[in-house]
Amino acid sequence: MATPPLLPGLRDRTVATPRLATYVLESGPADGIPVVFVHGNVSSSRFFEETLAALPTEYHAVAPDLRSYGDSESKPIDATRGVRDFADDLHALVQTLDLTRNPRPRRIHLVGWSMGAGVVMQFVIDHPWDVATVTLISPISPYGFGGTKDASGTLCWPDGAGSGGGTANPEYVKLLTEKDRGEASPNSPRNVMNSFYFKPPFRVAPDREEVFMDAMLKMRVSEDAYPGDATSTGNWPTVAPGKRGINNAMAPTYFNLDQFAAISNRPPVLWVRGADDQIVSDTSFLDFGTLGKLGYVPGWPGDEVFPSQPMVSQMRAVLETYKARGGQYQELVIPACGHSPHIEQPAEFQQAFFDVLARQ
Repeated sequence: MATPPLLPGLRDRTVATPRLATYVLESGPADGIPVVFVHGNVSSSRFFEETLAALPTEYHAVAPDLRSYGDSESKPIDATRGVRDFADDLHALVQTLDLTRNPRPRRIHLVGWSMGAGVVMQFVIDHPWDVATVTLISPISPYGFGGTKDASGTLCWPDGAGSGGGTANPEYVKLLTEKDRGEASPNSPRNVMNSFYFKPPFRVAPDREEVFMDAMLKMRVSEDAYPGDATSTGNWPTVAPGKRGINNAMAPTYFNLDQFAAISNRPPVLWVRGADDQIVSDTSFLDFGTLGKLGYVPGWPGDEVFPSQPMVSQMRAVLETYKARGGQYQELVIPACGHSPHIEQPAEFQQAFFDVLARQ
C-alpha cells in the first residue's frame, strides 16, 4: 500500500546534520518565524501534518522524525543519557538549518507531544536562550514513565523497577515487528492507536489512519531503538531499565527534567492535555502501579510501595516551581479528548497555540 501524499502546503526533505540524516516536514516561508515540532513515541512527524497545514503564513514550521523513527537515520539510543540523544540531534538540526540566526538573531518556538515534550524540555534546559515559547501536548512526566510514586518523582525502587524496555507489552512489540496493520488483536498497533492515542469513539478519516499506521510501523524495533533492552530484578514487577533504547531513555533512573524549573531564560509555557488521556494521567492505564492495583499484574505490593505514578501532578509541581521562580504557564484541559489534542480537538488546540505564538 502506497503512503498517502503530504497534505497541501507541506514539503519534505532530508537534512544532513553532523549527528544524523534527519527527515523533516516543513510549511511556510523558509525565512519565517521558526516553530519546531517534536513527535512522541511510536509515531513520527506526520502526526503533526494538520497543525503544520493550519499554521499562519508568517511561520516556518519544521517537524523532524527523531532518530530511529519515520524516515530519519537509525542510530542507537544511549538510554543512560535520558532523552539527550534526541535533544542533541534536535539542536544539531536547528543549527544546521540556521533557525536561530537566519535572517537575523531570533528564538524558536518549540512544540512537543508526549515523549517529544520531554525532548523539548531537555532542549530548553540545555539551550534556554534559543527558545521563545514552549508548548507541551500531553507531555510525559518530568520524571519519566513508570517507577515513581509522588509529586517529587521519588523512585518506588532504587533500581527503577517497573519502568524501561521490559515493561512494553510483548504482543504489541511482536506485532510492530511484523508490521501488522490489522485489528484482530487488542494489542495491534491500529487498535492501540485508536484506543489510547485517541478517546474512543474518535477515529480519523481512513486515509489519515493509514498515514498514521505507516508512521508507527516505520519505527525501528530493536534493543537499540524500541523498546530497548531490559534487566531482571527481585523488585516487583521483576523488570528494571536496561541501558539502550527508547523506553529506557524514559526510565526515571536516567530521565529527570526538574531542572526545567531553574533555567535562566523562562519562556512562556502552554500545557495542553486531554481530560480523558489514558496514557499520561495520574492513573495511567499503561503504568504498572495502575495495572497492579487493578489485578492485571500479580504480586502488586500495594499503594505504599508502588502506587500509580502521578504523572499530571508531577508536571504541575515542576511548572508551579517554574512559576514561583518567575516563569509563566497556562494549563488547558480539553474535555472529551484523549492523548492527542492537536488531532482530536484541533480547533480548540490551535486557538490556544496560535494565541501563544502571536503574543511573542
